[in-house]
Amino acid sequence: MWTKRSLWAASTGLASTGLALIAQPVLAQDVAPAGDAEQTAGEAIVVTGYRASLDLARDVKRNATIIQDSIVADDIAAFPDLNLAEALQRLPGVAINREAGEGRRVSLRGLEPDFTRVQLNGMEVLGNVDSAQDSRGQGTRDRAFDFNIFAAELFNRVDVRKSYSAEQTEGGLAGTVGLFTARPLDYKGDKFAVSASGGTNSLTKDFQPRLTGLVSKNWGDFGILVSAAYSHRKTREQGFDTYRWRLNGANGSDISALTQDEQDKVNSGTLRFARGNRLSVWDSTQDRLGITSSIQWNPGSNTHITLDGLYGQYKADRFETHLASRGGGGSTWLGGGQTFAGVTYPSSKINAIEWNDQNEVTYLDVTGGQTATETRIQNTKNTFKQVVLSGDTGITDRLTLRMLGGIERSSYDMPVDDHFYTEAYGDVVSDYRGGNYALANSYGWDTADASNYHAHEIDIASSFQDTAFDTVKGSLEFAATPDDKFSVGGEWRRFENSGYKRLTNDVLLNQFKSGAVSADIGDYAEVYNGYPGQSWIIVDYDKALNALGVNRSDYLTARSSIFSVEERTAAGFVQYDWNHKLGSVGFRGNIGGRYYRTEISSSGVGTLNDASGTISASSSYEGFLPAANLIFDLDDSLVLRASAAKNINRPALSALAMNGSVAIGDIDAQTGEREISVSTGNPGLKPYKSSDLDLSLEYYIGHTGSVSAALFYKKIDGFIVTKTDNNVSYGSTGLSTDLADGLTADTVVRTYSRPINLGKTDLWGVELAAQSDFTFLPAPFNRFGASANFTYVDSNYDYSTVYAGGAKTTLEGLSHVNANATLYYQDAKFDVRVSGNYRSSYVYSAAPISTSLGQDQDLSGYEGTLYLDMAAHFKLTDNIQLTLDGINLTNQAEKQYSDSTKRLYVVTRSGRTIMGGVRFEF
Repeated sequence: MWTKRSLWAASTGLASTGLALIAQPVLAQDVAPAGDAEQTAGEAIVVTGYRASLDLARDVKRNATIIQDSIVADDIAAFPDLNLAEALQRLPGVAINREAGEGRRVSLRGLEPDFTRVQLNGMEVLGNVDSAQDSRGQGTRDRAFDFNIFAAELFNRVDVRKSYSAEQTEGGLAGTVGLFTARPLDYKGDKFAVSASGGTNSLTKDFQPRLTGLVSKNWGDFGILVSAAYSHRKTREQGFDTYRWRLNGANGSDISALTQDEQDKVNSGTLRFARGNRLSVWDSTQDRLGITSSIQWNPGSNTHITLDGLYGQYKADRFETHLASRGGGGSTWLGGGQTFAGVTYPSSKINAIEWNDQNEVTYLDVTGGQTATETRIQNTKNTFKQVVLSGDTGITDRLTLRMLGGIERSSYDMPVDDHFYTEAYGDVVSDYRGGNYALANSYGWDTADASNYHAHEIDIASSFQDTAFDTVKGSLEFAATPDDKFSVGGEWRRFENSGYKRLTNDVLLNQFKSGAVSADIGDYAEVYNGYPGQSWIIVDYDKALNALGVNRSDYLTARSSIFSVEERTAAGFVQYDWNHKLGSVGFRGNIGGRYYRTEISSSGVGTLNDASGTISASSSYEGFLPAANLIFDLDDSLVLRASAAKNINRPALSALAMNGSVAIGDIDAQTGEREISVSTGNPGLKPYKSSDLDLSLEYYIGHTGSVSAALFYKKIDGFIVTKTDNNVSYGSTGLSTDLADGLTADTVVRTYSRPINLGKTDLWGVELAAQSDFTFLPAPFNRFGASANFTYVDSNYDYSTVYAGGAKTTLEGLSHVNANATLYYQDAKFDVRVSGNYRSSYVYSAAPISTSLGQDQDLSGYEGTLYLDMAAHFKLTDNIQLTLDGINLTNQAEKQYSDSTKRLYVVTRSGRTIMGGVRFEF
C-alpha cells in the first residue's frame, strides 16, 4: 500500500535514478534540441529596464513552437509588478480577480480560474488561500491557484501557454501558466541584489515594509543561488452589502402607518426587500515570506542538472466587523419581535415605504428595527513547499534524455474563524434611491453606546486543508536530422486534497436569551470608528471569552465536512518536431498525441440527521489527446501560427469530495413512508473535454515593435452542474445502507442532489496586441513607448436546462472584454510607466431556482473595473536605483450585483497603495 512517505521516496528515487544516468560522461551533441517548454526555463536572461524586458518577451513568443505570451525580468528586483497576478493581467486574454485590492487569481480567455493549470519549475502545483468574504466563495475547495501567496520578486520568467502540445501535461483547458524561479547559471557571473521599500495605503495608513534579496555564485559549470522576499502589510476593504433580495410581506411588522394602497402592496407578497444590509469593514494584517534556492551543475557540455526548492508562507490575521440589520424572515427591518433576557421587543413599525418599477423596495423608514453588530476574527496560514530535481543529457550525439521529479506540499490552516454577535433595537431609515449601487442608512439612536446592545451569540469554528503533488516524468528525444526531432515520454502523478472543519454555532444563545448568562456587554465592548461617517459597537473578543468563561477548545472537538480526494495519473506521449523550408517560407511546429489514465478515490463523512459515518467511492477515466502546432515564418517579419488540439480539465474538488448527507423525516400520514432526501458529491464525474482551434498572425517590426492578431475557438463538453432528481432508489446514491436502520437499496429517496456532467458550449474570441518604441519621434519623445492589447470572448450556457427558471447567460467568470495599455518612458537614468487594465462585467455564479439562493437571484456577478497603476525608477549609480510604485491609483470600486436585474449586492473599495524604495545590485 502506498503511503505518503513511500510516494515521496519513490518519486525522488525515480528522479535520482534518471539523473544518475544523466551525470555520466557523454559525447558532445551536434544539434541542441528545442527542449520541453515545461521542463526548462530557457537560456540566461540578461536585460536592462522595462523596454528590454518587453523586447525579450517578444523574442520568447516569436521562437515558441506553441501559441504563448511571456513576461521576463532582468533580475529578482525588476519584475514589472509587485504581484504575479497583476503582472499577468498585462498579457492578452488574461483577466484577474482581486482580494483587498491585490491580484489573487487568473482567468484565461474567458474561463474561470479553475480552468487554468499552474506549473512551477516544470511541475504542476496548487496553492490556496481564500477570500475573507462569503460572497466570493470563502472556504471553497477548487483547483485555482492563488497568486498572492508569493511575491513577484521570486520569479524571473512567466509563460502563459495558450495552445496545447502532446509533451505538455494534460489539463488546464484554458491554458497553462508556467512560473520559473531564478537559477545561478542564468547569470554570467556572481550576482548580489537587495532591495528595500516601504509604503502605505490610503485606508490603512500603516507602514508596509517589503524586503527582497538574491545571492548567486557560480564557478563556470556549477552554481548556487538563494533568494528571499518578505513583506508586511495591512489591507482594508470597506463598503456595504445586502445579502441579496427576496420576496416578502409585512412579516409581522406594524404597517398601520401606511396608506391602504401601500398596505395592500406589502401584504401582496410581490415586493422584493433586501434580505439585509450591512455597513462592512474587512481588515487583514498580512505577512508573506518566500525563499527559493537553486543548485545547478553541468558536468559535461551536454549534461545539465538542477535542484530547485521553494518555500512560501502567507499569514493573515483578519478582523471583520459589520453594523447590520437583523430582521425576521430573511429581511432587513421587517418583524424581529422577541423576548430576550426578560425584555420584550415588539416587531418593527413601518412608517414609510417606496418601491421602483421592478417592485424592489428602495426606501424604508422603520421604528424599532432589529439591528446587530458582528465582530469576526480569523487567523489563517498557508504553507507551501516544493522541491524539483530536473536534468537532461545527450546519451549520444542524437539521443537526449530528460528527467524531472518533484514534490509539493501545501496546507491552509484556519485555527480561528469566530463570530461574536450583539443585538439592539432602534429607529432606522434605509435609502437605496441613489442608484443600483447606493445605500444610505440613517439611525435614530446612538449606535456607539454599548448600553443599547446585548450579547446575542457566538459562533466558533476552525478548518484545515492539505494538498500534495508528486510528479515523475521523463522523455527521450531523437534528432533524426538537425531539423527533425522525435520525442517519446511518460509521466506519473499523484494529487491529493483533504480537509475538515470544526464548528459550533449559537454558543450561549439560549443562556443569553433566558438570562442564565448576563447579556450585558459593558465589560468587553469597544467603539469602532473605522467606517466613514458611522461608528458602532464591537467587542474585544479575547476579553469577551474570558468574561463569559468560554474555552474555544470545548467547542472544537468533533470534525465535520471531512473529505479526501486522491487522483493517480499515468500518461505517455509521442511527438514529432520539425523546422524546414517550404520554398522561401519557414515551416516548423510539432504534432503528437498523449494518452492518460486517472484513477480517483474519494472519501468523506456522510451525515444522517445528527449522526455520521465514513463513506468512500472510486472511479477512473482515460483518453487520448491529439495536438498539432504549425508555424509558418512567411518572411523575416511575419509569422503565421495554427493549432488544433484536444484537452481536458479535471472536475472541481468540491464536486468530487464524497461527503454527503441523508435526511430522514417523519412518516407521511398518507403514504406511510418516511421522506428521505440525499445530497452527495460525485467521484464518478468525468473531466471537461474541449476541442480547440487557434490561429494567429504576428508581425515583428525592427528590434522592439510587434503587432499580432489571434482567433481562438473551444468546443467544451461535460459541464458540471448540481442536479436534483425525485423518487429514485437509495442504491443509486452510492451511500451505504448502514447509515440508518431499515435502509435498503430499494428504499425510495424523495430528492437526490449531486453534481453531474451535463451540457456543452462553444467559446470563441479574438486577441489583438501591439507594442512599439516611439523612436520615430523627435527627442525627448523618442524615448517613449507603448504596449496594448484587447481581447473579446463570447460563450453562452443555457442554465435553464438544469435549473428550472434559470437563464441562458455567459459562462461563469467570462468577461466579454479585457483590455490593457501601458505608456512608458525610459532613458539612461530614469524610467516610468503607467498601466491601465480594464475588465468588463461577468457572471460569478448561476443559482438553481429550487434552492433558497435561487429564490433570491438567478445569478450574481461583478460590474466592470478599470485599474490604474504606475512604476518609476531612477538610477543613482550603476549599482543603486530608487523605485516608486503606485497601485490602484483611482481607488476603483468592486461592485457585485445580485440577479440579472443587477440589484445591489456588495460594493467595496480597498484604497490606493504607494511604495517607495531603493535597490542595490552588484
